[in-house]
Amino acid sequence: MKDKLKIALIGFGKMGQEIDSLCSLSQNFEVVSINFKDKDDELDLKSIAKADVAIDFTSSDVVIKNIEQVAKLGINMVIGTTGWYDHMQTVKELVDKYQIGLVYGPNFSIGANIFLKIVAFSSGLFAKFSDYDVYGLEIHHKAKKDSPSGTALKIASKIDGLKFTSIRAGRNPGFHEVTFDSNADGITMSHQAYNRAGFAQGALLAAEFIKNKKGIYSFEDVLK
Repeated sequence: MKDKLKIALIGFGKMGQEIDSLCSLSQNFEVVSINFKDKDDELDLKSIAKADVAIDFTSSDVVIKNIEQVAKLGINMVIGTTGWYDHMQTVKELVDKYQIGLVYGPNFSIGANIFLKIVAFSSGLFAKFSDYDVYGLEIHHKAKKDSPSGTALKIASKIDGLKFTSIRAGRNPGFHEVTFDSNADGITMSHQAYNRAGFAQGALLAAEFIKNKKGIYSFEDVLK
Protein backbone atom coordinates (compact mmCIF):
# COMPACT_ATOMS: atom_id res chain seq x y z
CA MET A 1 0.00 0.00 0.00
CA LYS A 2 1.49 3.33 -1.06
CA ASP A 3 1.98 6.16 1.41
CA LYS A 4 -0.66 8.84 1.49
CA LEU A 5 0.19 12.20 -0.05
CA LYS A 6 0.50 14.63 2.84
CA ILE A 7 -1.41 17.87 2.27
CA ALA A 8 -1.11 21.25 4.00
CA LEU A 9 -4.23 23.38 3.57
CA ILE A 10 -3.59 27.11 3.44
CA GLY A 11 -6.99 28.70 3.80
CA PHE A 12 -9.92 26.95 5.43
CA GLY A 13 -12.89 28.61 3.82
CA LYS A 14 -15.36 26.70 1.67
CA MET A 15 -12.68 25.33 -0.67
CA GLY A 16 -10.31 24.33 2.12
CA GLN A 17 -13.13 22.55 3.92
CA GLU A 18 -14.17 20.76 0.72
CA ILE A 19 -10.63 19.49 0.14
CA ASP A 20 -10.35 18.42 3.79
CA SER A 21 -13.61 16.49 3.45
CA LEU A 22 -12.42 14.68 0.32
CA CYS A 23 -9.10 13.82 1.95
CA SER A 24 -10.83 12.39 5.02
CA LEU A 25 -12.63 9.89 2.77
CA SER A 26 -9.59 9.08 0.62
CA GLN A 27 -7.00 6.34 0.82
CA ASN A 28 -4.55 8.52 -1.11
CA PHE A 29 -4.40 11.84 0.80
CA GLU A 30 -3.85 12.97 4.39
CA VAL A 31 -4.22 16.54 5.68
CA VAL A 32 -1.34 17.23 8.07
CA SER A 33 -1.72 21.01 8.41
CA ILE A 34 -4.68 23.41 8.38
CA ASN A 35 -3.95 27.14 8.25
CA PHE A 36 -6.11 30.25 8.55
CA LYS A 37 -9.10 28.71 10.27
CA ASP A 38 -9.28 32.27 11.50
CA LYS A 39 -8.32 34.92 8.96
CA ASP A 40 -6.04 36.64 11.50
CA ASP A 41 -3.95 33.51 12.10
CA GLU A 42 -0.34 33.16 11.04
CA LEU A 43 0.98 30.28 8.94
CA ASP A 44 1.88 27.23 11.02
CA LEU A 45 5.20 26.67 9.28
CA LYS A 46 6.16 23.77 11.57
CA SER A 47 3.19 21.68 10.49
CA ILE A 48 3.40 22.80 6.85
CA ALA A 49 6.97 21.44 6.77
CA LYS A 50 5.53 17.93 7.30
CA ALA A 51 3.55 18.12 4.04
CA ASP A 52 4.43 16.92 0.56
CA VAL A 53 2.31 19.63 -1.07
CA ALA A 54 0.61 22.79 0.21
CA ILE A 55 -2.69 23.85 -1.39
CA ASP A 56 -3.53 27.57 -1.17
CA PHE A 57 -7.09 28.86 -1.48
CA THR A 58 -6.81 32.17 0.36
CA SER A 59 -6.99 35.65 -1.15
CA SER A 60 -4.94 37.78 -3.51
CA ASP A 61 -3.77 40.10 -0.73
CA VAL A 62 -1.89 37.34 1.15
CA VAL A 63 -1.09 34.68 -1.45
CA ILE A 64 2.31 36.07 -2.53
CA LYS A 65 3.47 36.20 1.08
CA ASN A 66 2.19 32.64 1.57
CA ILE A 67 4.09 31.42 -1.49
CA GLU A 68 7.32 33.00 -0.26
CA GLN A 69 7.05 31.51 3.24
CA VAL A 70 6.15 28.02 2.04
CA ALA A 71 8.75 28.08 -0.75
CA LYS A 72 11.45 28.75 1.87
CA LEU A 73 10.48 25.41 3.42
CA GLY A 74 11.03 23.65 0.10
CA ILE A 75 7.39 22.52 -0.05
CA ASN A 76 5.71 22.25 -3.45
CA MET A 77 2.46 24.16 -3.93
CA VAL A 78 -0.90 24.21 -5.67
CA ILE A 79 -2.32 27.73 -5.95
CA GLY A 80 -6.07 27.96 -6.48
CA THR A 81 -6.20 31.57 -5.33
CA THR A 82 -6.77 34.07 -8.16
CA GLY A 83 -6.27 37.81 -8.61
CA TRP A 84 -2.46 37.76 -8.29
CA TYR A 85 -1.31 37.13 -11.86
CA ASP A 86 0.15 40.64 -12.18
CA HIS A 87 2.83 39.31 -9.82
CA MET A 88 3.64 36.23 -11.91
CA GLN A 89 7.27 37.24 -12.39
CA THR A 90 7.76 37.49 -8.63
CA VAL A 91 6.29 34.01 -8.18
CA LYS A 92 8.47 32.57 -10.94
CA GLU A 93 11.55 34.02 -9.23
CA LEU A 94 10.51 32.47 -5.89
CA VAL A 95 9.93 29.07 -7.50
CA ASP A 96 13.37 29.24 -9.14
CA LYS A 97 15.15 30.57 -6.06
CA TYR A 98 13.84 27.89 -3.69
CA GLN A 99 13.71 25.10 -6.29
CA ILE A 100 10.12 24.07 -5.67
CA GLY A 101 7.30 22.97 -7.93
CA LEU A 102 4.13 25.05 -8.23
CA VAL A 103 0.86 24.59 -10.12
CA TYR A 104 -1.55 27.49 -10.56
CA GLY A 105 -4.83 27.98 -12.36
CA PRO A 106 -7.89 30.21 -12.41
CA ASN A 107 -10.14 27.15 -12.25
CA PHE A 108 -9.34 23.59 -11.16
CA SER A 109 -12.57 22.10 -12.47
CA ILE A 110 -11.89 19.56 -15.22
CA GLY A 111 -15.22 20.41 -16.85
CA ALA A 112 -14.50 24.14 -16.84
CA ASN A 113 -11.14 23.58 -18.51
CA ILE A 114 -12.73 21.42 -21.21
CA PHE A 115 -15.33 24.18 -21.65
CA LEU A 116 -12.51 26.69 -22.20
CA LYS A 117 -11.10 24.53 -25.01
CA ILE A 118 -14.55 24.17 -26.62
CA VAL A 119 -15.09 27.94 -26.56
CA ALA A 120 -11.61 28.65 -27.95
CA PHE A 121 -12.16 26.17 -30.78
CA SER A 122 -15.58 27.67 -31.54
CA SER A 123 -14.08 31.15 -31.68
CA GLY A 124 -11.79 30.02 -34.48
CA LEU A 125 -14.81 28.89 -36.48
CA PHE A 126 -16.76 32.11 -35.92
CA ALA A 127 -13.74 34.30 -36.68
CA LYS A 128 -14.33 33.66 -40.39
CA PHE A 129 -17.72 35.39 -40.25
CA SER A 130 -17.86 39.10 -39.35
CA ASP A 131 -21.62 39.05 -38.68
CA TYR A 132 -21.10 37.44 -35.28
CA ASP A 133 -20.50 39.35 -32.07
CA VAL A 134 -19.34 37.62 -28.90
CA TYR A 135 -20.17 38.37 -25.27
CA GLY A 136 -19.94 36.61 -21.93
CA LEU A 137 -21.69 36.37 -18.58
CA GLU A 138 -20.24 35.02 -15.35
CA ILE A 139 -21.93 34.59 -11.96
CA HIS A 140 -20.33 33.81 -8.60
CA HIS A 141 -21.38 33.91 -4.96
CA LYS A 142 -21.44 37.27 -3.24
CA ALA A 143 -18.25 36.59 -1.24
CA LYS A 144 -16.01 36.23 -4.29
CA LYS A 145 -13.70 39.23 -4.40
CA ASP A 146 -12.23 39.29 -7.92
CA SER A 147 -14.49 40.45 -10.72
CA PRO A 148 -14.34 39.37 -13.48
CA SER A 149 -13.26 35.94 -12.33
CA GLY A 150 -9.91 34.42 -13.20
CA THR A 151 -11.74 31.90 -15.38
CA ALA A 152 -13.53 34.68 -17.29
CA LEU A 153 -10.22 36.45 -17.89
CA LYS A 154 -8.68 33.20 -19.11
CA ILE A 155 -11.54 32.64 -21.57
CA ALA A 156 -11.39 36.28 -22.72
CA SER A 157 -7.65 35.92 -23.39
CA LYS A 158 -8.47 33.28 -25.99
CA ILE A 159 -11.12 35.29 -27.88
CA ASP A 160 -10.65 38.74 -29.43
CA GLY A 161 -13.28 41.23 -28.36
CA LEU A 162 -14.81 39.09 -25.61
CA LYS A 163 -15.84 40.95 -22.47
CA PHE A 164 -17.74 39.54 -19.53
CA THR A 165 -20.59 40.92 -17.48
CA SER A 166 -20.03 39.84 -13.87
CA ILE A 167 -22.62 39.21 -11.17
CA ARG A 168 -21.73 38.71 -7.52
CA ALA A 169 -24.78 37.58 -5.56
CA GLY A 170 -26.21 34.61 -3.72
CA ARG A 171 -24.26 31.37 -3.46
CA ASN A 172 -23.51 30.25 -7.02
CA PRO A 173 -20.13 28.42 -6.99
CA GLY A 174 -19.41 29.36 -10.59
CA PHE A 175 -21.24 29.94 -13.89
CA HIS A 176 -19.66 31.01 -17.19
CA GLU A 177 -21.51 31.59 -20.44
CA VAL A 178 -20.29 32.66 -23.89
CA THR A 179 -22.62 33.65 -26.74
CA PHE A 180 -21.83 34.13 -30.43
CA ASP A 181 -24.68 36.22 -31.82
CA SER A 182 -25.76 37.58 -35.21
CA ASN A 183 -28.92 38.98 -36.81
CA ALA A 184 -29.67 35.53 -38.17
CA ASP A 185 -28.95 33.27 -35.19
CA GLY A 186 -26.91 32.73 -32.06
CA ILE A 187 -25.11 29.98 -30.21
CA THR A 188 -24.69 29.98 -26.43
CA MET A 189 -22.30 27.72 -24.50
CA SER A 190 -22.09 27.54 -20.73
CA HIS A 191 -20.50 25.76 -17.82
CA GLN A 192 -22.21 25.54 -14.42
CA ALA A 193 -20.44 24.24 -11.33
CA TYR A 194 -23.03 22.57 -9.08
CA ASN A 195 -20.77 22.59 -6.03
CA ARG A 196 -17.10 22.86 -5.09
CA ALA A 197 -16.33 19.15 -5.38
CA GLY A 198 -14.96 19.49 -8.92
CA PHE A 199 -12.56 22.26 -7.89
CA ALA A 200 -11.36 20.23 -4.89
CA GLN A 201 -10.84 17.08 -6.98
CA GLY A 202 -8.84 19.09 -9.50
CA ALA A 203 -6.68 20.61 -6.77
CA LEU A 204 -5.83 17.14 -5.44
CA LEU A 205 -5.10 15.96 -8.97
CA ALA A 206 -2.69 18.90 -9.27
CA ALA A 207 -1.10 17.98 -5.92
CA GLU A 208 -0.36 14.47 -7.20
CA PHE A 209 1.07 15.95 -10.41
CA ILE A 210 3.43 18.41 -8.70
CA LYS A 211 4.65 16.22 -5.82
CA ASN A 212 8.12 15.46 -7.18
CA LYS A 213 8.47 18.19 -9.79
CA LYS A 214 10.30 21.50 -9.88
CA GLY A 215 9.29 24.59 -11.80
CA ILE A 216 6.03 26.40 -12.47
CA TYR A 217 3.10 24.79 -14.26
CA SER A 218 -0.45 25.71 -15.15
CA PHE A 219 -3.44 23.44 -14.53
CA GLU A 220 -3.55 22.97 -18.30
CA ASP A 221 -0.21 21.15 -17.97
CA VAL A 222 -1.79 18.82 -15.41
CA LEU A 223 -4.63 17.93 -17.76
CA LYS A 224 -2.21 17.11 -20.59
